[in-house]
Amino acid sequence: MAVIQFSTPHMPDNDGFYHIKFAWLMRTEGLKPEFSYLPMSILNSEDFYDHHFLYHVALIPFTFGDLRLDAKWAAVTFASLAFLAVWYLLYRQKIPYAWLWALALLGISEAFLFRMSISRAQSLSLGVMALGLLWMFEGKYKHLAVLSFLYVWMYNAFPLMILLAGCYSAAIYLLEKRIEPRPLFYSGIGILAGLIINPYFPNNLIFTYHHFIAKLGLAESIKVGNEWYPYDTGQLIENSLPAFIGLGIGVLALGLTGRKMNTRTATTLLATLMFGAMLFNARRFIEYFPPFALIFTAFSWAAMFDFDNSLLIRLTTKKRASPFVIILSFAIIAGIVKAFPAVQNQLAKSKPYDLYAGSSAWLAENTEKGELIFQTDWDDFPRLFFYNTHNTYLAGLDPTYLQIYDRALYDEWVRITRGEVDNPSQFIRSDFNARYIHTDLNHGKFIKQAENDPGMREVYRDDDSVLFEVLQP
Repeated sequence: MAVIQFSTPHMPDNDGFYHIKFAWLMRTEGLKPEFSYLPMSILNSEDFYDHHFLYHVALIPFTFGDLRLDAKWAAVTFASLAFLAVWYLLYRQKIPYAWLWALALLGISEAFLFRMSISRAQSLSLGVMALGLLWMFEGKYKHLAVLSFLYVWMYNAFPLMILLAGCYSAAIYLLEKRIEPRPLFYSGIGILAGLIINPYFPNNLIFTYHHFIAKLGLAESIKVGNEWYPYDTGQLIENSLPAFIGLGIGVLALGLTGRKMNTRTATTLLATLMFGAMLFNARRFIEYFPPFALIFTAFSWAAMFDFDNSLLIRLTTKKRASPFVIILSFAIIAGIVKAFPAVQNQLAKSKPYDLYAGSSAWLAENTEKGELIFQTDWDDFPRLFFYNTHNTYLAGLDPTYLQIYDRALYDEWVRITRGEVDNPSQFIRSDFNARYIHTDLNHGKFIKQAENDPGMREVYRDDDSVLFEVLQP
């Protein structure tokens, strides 16, 4: 993962800038720093909820040096822990060659490796899911409840634990014809406790409602991050072909075994199909489908052999490697040879890490403390926040946060940034109470309107951005 990560000096995702900076604030100002940086959103200072609280706590040890490099090392560390958790699941379940199956994660999907290289919580989330699945299989339901509790505090993807528990309970019912409510009960109790016993209660409940319920109604009316949109089928097959091949081979093994599928194999098959369905709706689930396809394949092939006296076990006791190991090893090497350069090339296309450093420095030196900056792009916020916590910003992290806060204001912001409003300075000043505007160079129509507006003047420009000032009437 370090070989992939440090093939470029840049960070592969905007949000990593926000996360590492917020962790720095937690270290320097306390675990609940005042967050006043998005005052016109549902993450304003009164309603703020850190829905990555434990992830940010985990980032704190990485905030003592160059924050950019620290964030990259954190991504390497957390991805490695996730892979270790998958190995631990297979090892505890006595899957032969568990270490080899775990290494296959490095070649299972280019898109998966890219997501694991991002300084965000999804890598730790995968590790939590693997550990939760293990404790379901081992019947350690109190452990599962505690893990579910911590999951709520760590990442807002915690409902996935309930879905995973549902897959396990469904597998037990289908194969053993009995109802087993404990996986759902204990994971549900842990999640409920995590929601109520929470440092941000009750803001966390309000935010969770907006994020998971209200957002569904906004999906067609607002351009959100690319991760919420599906891959093209061809693109998905290209960047995750080994995962689909693994799924097919796992299904083939079920037919060859000639015996009834066991519960753990059925559970991982149901989970793989569930994450696959999610992936075809939103690319953000690429961090779950490939590894669960791999886990299912490992379980389904292990089910072909008796662990007491099987051909596979007899082969493993010999000094020479079995054909199975040789084939799997070559498949892993082929996957890595294909995936690593592709991911490195994708990382090389990341935006420069110092993007907006110049404009942020100018704003910090020439504006009042806490003064609101009008941006033309909501996803510029993480980098502006990373370089400049002197100011506050109009929109950030997710455009729905502004839309939910004030729908009319959001619609006006969209019209202005698209260059549909003549002389926008009067509206920016009166409706948004902003004196300075930050825009990238891609907003050509807005820049043209600003240049023709007698109430605005350009005060800064570099190769990446332009700053305008609204003149006093």
